Amino acid sequence: MKETIKLSAEVPDELDGERLDQAAAALFPEYSRSRLQTWIKNGELRVGGEQRRPKDKVVSGDVLVVAAELVREVAWQAQPIDLEIVYEDDSILVLNKPAGLVVHPAAGHADGTLVNALLAHAPELAQLPRAGIVHRLDMETSGIMVVARSLTAHHHLVAQLQSRTVKREYCAVCIGAMTGGGTVDAPMGRHPKQRKKMAVLAAGGKPAITHYRVTRRFAHHTRIAVSLETGRTHQIRVHMAYRHYPLVGDPVYGGRPRIPKGASGELIEALRRFPRQALHAQVLGLIHPQSGEEMRFECPLPDDIVGLLDILEREDPVTPHERPLY
Repeated sequence: MKETIKLSAEVPDELDGERLDQAAAALFPEYSRSRLQTWIKNGELRVGGEQRRPKDKVVSGDVLVVAAELVREVAWQAQPIDLEIVYEDDSILVLNKPAGLVVHPAAGHADGTLVNALLAHAPELAQLPRAGIVHRLDMETSGIMVVARSLTAHHHLVAQLQSRTVKREYCAVCIGAMTGGGTVDAPMGRHPKQRKKMAVLAAGGKPAITHYRVTRRFAHHTRIAVSLETGRTHQIRVHMAYRHYPLVGDPVYGGRPRIPKGASGELIEALRRFPRQALHAQVLGLIHPQSGEEMRFECPLPDDIVGLLDILEREDPVTPHERPLY
């Protein structure tokens, strides 16, 4: 059965003068821009009760109202791909995504994605925005994710993400020996010249805040725990590179592998051959959309990061006079 959704949002000052479709994308980020544009053209997304065109400008205080029938957006195919499910009920599904698995079908990855796997496991997700996915991980980032299994749960989880009550903690291994933790508060946006990359922008970027603390220091590397206030694309990777501590194995923001002077053959081999950015989504905390219960989920570190840390313990130890951090 198709479901009718009803949404409303007021245009804030920072969106004054924006195109309607751009403002709608900012106010209803759980829906794709193509779907929002269709609703605008069909009169299912109106401004103050009036039908407008996608290119029409909105002003601060305008109220965008959606009354639309939720139908399957695209013909994504269900595929029987193994999933490591941590928890599931009628409202949510929590899983441990492996490195190398793309979240959404896109150019170059038409199938074999997490979405294809989810549709095979729970076909009803085809009726939800983005198949129930409310946040994402990069293809080569492993770890914990939550998926909504109902429209009510979807709206609830999106609201939690927007209000920053969802707790996300990552484990990362960085190049360089940090002296301590800190916070990176640096707006981000699309790189002005390399459009496939993100970057810290002095002007025009969206707010991006990353907190990190040192959990293990090596002679030339550091293991950190990272928590996010915002969820920008590539945020941890960009922010740590901005602080001059890029992630081990990051081919986009880390540059060439940095080999410490005097490194053993084993360490050189490990750093050169580490297959991805050393980043794992380890902890997720949220409020259950139906019960209101505070829930916390944790995924253990994958074998490749465990192996990297083991080699760093043996081959890149801190100097004898330096006290290690645990």
